[in-house]
Parts: sequence; structure tokens; C-alpha cells
Amino acid sequence: MKEPVKILFITQEIKPYLPESEIADVCRELPQYVQEHGCEIRIFMPCYGHINERRNQLHEVQRLSGMNIIIDDTDHPLIIKVASIQQARMQVYFIDNDDYFKRKGVAAGPDGMEFDDNDERAVFFARGVLETIKKLRWTPDIIYCHGWMASFAPLYIKRTYCDDPFFANSKVVYALYADGFEGKMRQGVDKRVVTDGVALEDVKGLKGRSVGCNEMKKTAIDFSDAVVLSSPEINAELTRYIKKKGVPTLAYCEPPAYMEAQYNFLASIDSGK
Repeated sequence: MKEPVKILFITQEIKPYLPESEIADVCRELPQYVQEHGCEIRIFMPCYGHINERRNQLHEVQRLSGMNIIIDDTDHPLIIKVASIQQARMQVYFIDNDDYFKRKGVAAGPDGMEFDDNDERAVFFARGVLETIKKLRWTPDIIYCHGWMASFAPLYIKRTYCDDPFFANSKVVYALYADGFEGKMRQGVDKRVVTDGVALEDVKGLKGRSVGCNEMKKTAIDFSDAVVLSSPEINAELTRYIKKKGVPTLAYCEPPAYMEAQYNFLASIDSGK
């Protein structure tokens, strides 16, 4: 892998800010591993309401905050916060907004009720990350998206930002997990996802009454240059979809060996530019 490769991690969870999970563990360990192997990294996750901001020493970055993101004709203020994982010498940026992320839960609240606007939350998160990267004036070689919350990022990179010099040459990798939510979202997901550069034809799989987490993940697969299977058991419908699309895919690898396997896979994707 050429030095230094710039890797942007867009993830819905990372330790120690959320409890242990497959995604939280991978996105804590893998960025440190690739950084120690000479890569330059940036990490973004949502600022959920159950993150203890005081204990984790999150603070707002005024120079990055302040813009609005329009979803379904409504302005939503973007707030950027940052914290450090001192022992790993890694910074984590947090995407925040009172409408979407003050709730205490990733896909559902403490009562187990799933949020009916998970599609909007994912749209805001993806677009918020990409706009912030532009403000940072940082050009990633690889954009590595983890989990359903990051599933719209590949779409926007390949459509809305395809000619933007910050992203025009970036390779997009999507890490597929056995995470998600069970319920279906409100009708009109396809229209809420559409923005500059994105046509309804691009998101036809999100149209209808039966759109759920799998359809979001399929959209990520559609616009990714490669896929990593990051759980030992992936939904069979999704594995068939990956095979049908013919996307370069890394099979699941047990921890801790997955770090070297994923590092080498990312190197092969980067060298294929």
C-alpha cells in the first residue's frame, strides 16, 4: 500500500463511545491497525443521545459546524463534535443534530420501538460526513463504510460528489454486518434520499411499502467498489445480491486475523485505481 494512504471510516458505532458490538469492535481496532501500518485516517460516527459526552470529553468544533442539510424540503442544522481515543492516538468526529441523534438509541429507543425515520437519519449522517470532509480539505483514497447507518454514503459519493475533486478518485468499500432493524420504513424513502446528482432511477430499490434495512444495504452494494463480509452469518438475500452484482468481496475472517486480511484487501482495492 502506497504511503500514506488516506482512509475515511464512516461507521455507526465505535468503542468506547458505545457498548461492544461487531461494528464497534472492528471500528475501534481496524483504524488503529491501519494507522500503525502507515495510513492516515479519519473516523466519523453519529452522536447518539446515550453517548456520555462529558465522560468521553466530546466538544463542538465551531469552524466545522453551522451548515444546514436539506432533507424532504426541511433544513436540519449540522453540528460537528470531536473526541480522542488517547491510547490509540485517534480522533473521532461526531455528526450531531437534535432532530435525529439526541435519542438514546441507534435504530430503536430504550423501549425497543424502532425509529420510523431511520432513512432520514442515515441520509443526514452520510451527507454530513461528506460535507465535513470537504471543510477539512482532506482527500480520502478509500472510504470504508460500516453498517446500515452508513449505507447511503456510497450512493452520494458516486452520484452527488462524483465530480468533486475531494471524492472523484476515492474507492468505496462497504462492510456488511448482521446488524440492522426489523421494521419497514415510511413510504417515500426513495424521494427523501434523492438530492443533487441522485435520480429516482438510482434508488428504485427503495420505492414502495416494504422498504427496510436490507434495501438500504443493497443500495450501498450497488454503489460500492468492493464489499467486506464482517459477520459470520450474513442475510442470504444479501449474499445472493452481492453474487449477482459481481462486486469484489472479502469473505468473513475471524478476529484478530481479520485486521491483516482487511488491510491487504484495502491495499488491493487502492492499487486497482
